[in-house]
Amino acid sequence: MAATMAGKPQPEYKEDLNNIVMCRDCKEFPPNLVEEFSSGDMVCGSCGLVMPDRIIDTRSEWRTFSNDDQGNDDPSRVGDGPNELYGNDNLQTSVGSEGKNSRHLQSLQNKQNNNANNTKVLSAAYREIQALTDSISAGSVVGNGAKHIFKLVEDNKALKGKSQEAIIAGCIFIACRQAGVPRSFREIYSLTKVSKKEIGRVFKQLESFLQKIGGEEEIGKAAAALSTQYQAKASTTAVELIQRFCSLLGFANPVKVERTAKSLALASNTVADLAGRSPLSVAAACIYMAALMLNDRRPSKEISKAVGVSDGTVKTAYKILYQARTSLVANSPEVFSPEEIAAMEKLPPN
Repeated sequence: MAATMAGKPQPEYKEDLNNIVMCRDCKEFPPNLVEEFSSGDMVCGSCGLVMPDRIIDTRSEWRTFSNDDQGNDDPSRVGDGPNELYGNDNLQTSVGSEGKNSRHLQSLQNKQNNNANNTKVLSAAYREIQALTDSISAGSVVGNGAKHIFKLVEDNKALKGKSQEAIIAGCIFIACRQAGVPRSFREIYSLTKVSKKEIGRVFKQLESFLQKIGGEEEIGKAAAALSTQYQAKASTTAVELIQRFCSLLGFANPVKVERTAKSLALASNTVADLAGRSPLSVAAACIYMAALMLNDRRPSKEISKAVGVSDGTVKTAYKILYQARTSLVANSPEVFSPEEIAAMEKLPPN
């Protein structure tokens, strides 16, 4: 509402952005002004006149006082920024042991800081998550997402009695899927000493837990990596895995090999004999066939090592694809280009 004065309405206040600070002697436009943070003055760079306006130094305070300290300490005035992964802005106070009332103050502090043990648990879990995500080159987005999922589980006291290692593996697996950098279930459980069955149980409970609380909506408030509501996804497909494996194999033309391999993986959904095979074996066979089609051959052993399956698995899946090559084109003619169809007819049987 506009303010009134003497019965007359007054216009609302608006900042005048046309006001420009300039030297009253030089009157240069645009003004040649220099900010001297050490003195807090605005100085004309042409004549040296000090402007009447004072400025505030908004830069970080990086000065330390270690040379003045007698205990060889470094009481820097710059502390860590608030970390939302720990809650309460990660600020804590310690009460010294000297003085008459120190024990009483310490007992009161222990009652107030009842989340100290929880912070230790989170810190240990975060270190393990960071180490595991680094080992599979998942990136910081996946690492932060897995940490926030673990914090949600810890704060809500969910999955009681489950192995922490299994919970961490499940958090990483879900974070990989939601961040668009899928990893196969085999790759995740091979990082831990927990059985595949146990991690599978924990993963299903984690999914139902996140769906119940609207998981990623809460995660996204603290981390920009995950900003949409959690949605359960089907198992990782061969198409999602092909890009990463093609980059690992170092083809002469990785873009063409990746495109052809993805076309084969999409069309292979109609092959009944491949329905029960793992996405890893299907991805390996599609990459092997695409490399042969584009005359960028790679030994099956090299592909099996990069994907993480046996050489026999790659050759068996390739034979199934080779026998079904005609039906692949017939069922999905829009997927393949004429050059790919012609190259498919020249493939070796093994």
